[in-house]
Amino acid sequence: MTASTCSRARLSAPARVLIALALGGLLGLLLALWDPAAAVHVADMVQPIGRLWLNALQMTVVPLVAALVVAGVNSASDAAASGRTARRAITVFVVLLLVSAGFAAAVAPAALSLLPRDAALLESLRAAFSGPHAAATPAGIGDWLVGVIPSNAIAAAAATAMLPLVVFSMFFGFALSRIDGERRQRMLELVQAVIDIMVVIVRWVLWAAPIGVFALMFAVCARVGLDMLTALGWYIVLLCCLHLAVTALMYVVIALAGNEPVRRFAVAILPAQTIALSTQSSLASLPAMVESARARLGYPLAVASLVLPMAVSLFRLTSPVQYMTVAAFVAWIYGIDLGVGQLVAGAALAAVISMGSVGLPGQVSFMATNMPVAQAMGLPTEPLGILLAVDTVPDMFATLGNVTADLTATSVVTRQSRDDPAVTSGDGDGDGVA
Repeated sequence: MTASTCSRARLSAPARVLIALALGGLLGLLLALWDPAAAVHVADMVQPIGRLWLNALQMTVVPLVAALVVAGVNSASDAAASGRTARRAITVFVVLLLVSAGFAAAVAPAALSLLPRDAALLESLRAAFSGPHAAATPAGIGDWLVGVIPSNAIAAAAATAMLPLVVFSMFFGFALSRIDGERRQRMLELVQAVIDIMVVIVRWVLWAAPIGVFALMFAVCARVGLDMLTALGWYIVLLCCLHLAVTALMYVVIALAGNEPVRRFAVAILPAQTIALSTQSSLASLPAMVESARARLGYPLAVASLVLPMAVSLFRLTSPVQYMTVAAFVAWIYGIDLGVGQLVAGAALAAVISMGSVGLPGQVSFMATNMPVAQAMGLPTEPLGILLAVDTVPDMFATLGNVTADLTATSVVTRQSRDDPAVTSGDGDGDGVA
């Protein structure tokens, strides 16, 4: 067998993680059936390995999130500064992200509340992940507002207070976009270097993901048994359904804000959606999206050629859905009733972080984005390692939603640009100065 054949035969990272998840679950279940007391004893010895792996991931979150927000703010600022069409696109992206986050914040906890609550199961799950965890006490609206802007950004970072840290990073990013070009560029190079370094560290940690996931899944299944698989099944079904729901919501947006016949739009974008489902990549779907927008829907080249690449670079509609569903599931496990303040903070943070995380590798993105949202809502992060391992199936529906949203945004911007001569004439690039 040649080296190239061996390379092709090598398992992908998600496949290795899924295999580790299955092996850990199977061995934990078998040991629990054979000798429950021995299973708990072995789980106590194995669980610290999984906890160590999660700690290694968590240590990169603060610098990575801060750098991503600064870079994302500047990317959006640069895009918006390029002209009217770009500014319209950024506005549409932000509105749709907030709608997506708000929808998930309302529906995910409500859907989980309908599930039968087995007190013994939830107690076993909590013990299997990290032991007892006190329910977060929702802050009053006054305390919450005061805490949004940190009095000490370094202290907020040290305390892993993600919402104040993100707010400071947004201020920093917007201020950076206003300073002298050369000094701004040097600072952005430093910020990008921080992102690259953190991603390298996360990739090193994810190299050991099969070991960490195996340890976590073994410990949980050894203590909880088959009920753990049922809980994970509920999570996967809920996340897939919410991804499909926000995808369907885009057709409502098309009818109301895009002034586009829904049937015509649905037929036109079907080829791009098919590629999205098969590749699980918005970037790979971009040529088909351009074809759908130009040839099938007749959108101006000046809009399609600008908005669609911007959407692939900045806009991921289903990311806030994932963040809020993960947070709601973790809260359900720990018996935490999420208050309005927690949900609002989580939804706002989810929308902001999603714009900065586009382009990160999938597993890196999962941990770097879900951790700060969970932490900002006062939730433990121990279950995230297992949820990372089962993200492959929901990711397929997430890509479908993202591609549908990219074309929806293009339709809305096309309608808003109807009276722009640079667009309607087909001669300009849609970037005229307002």
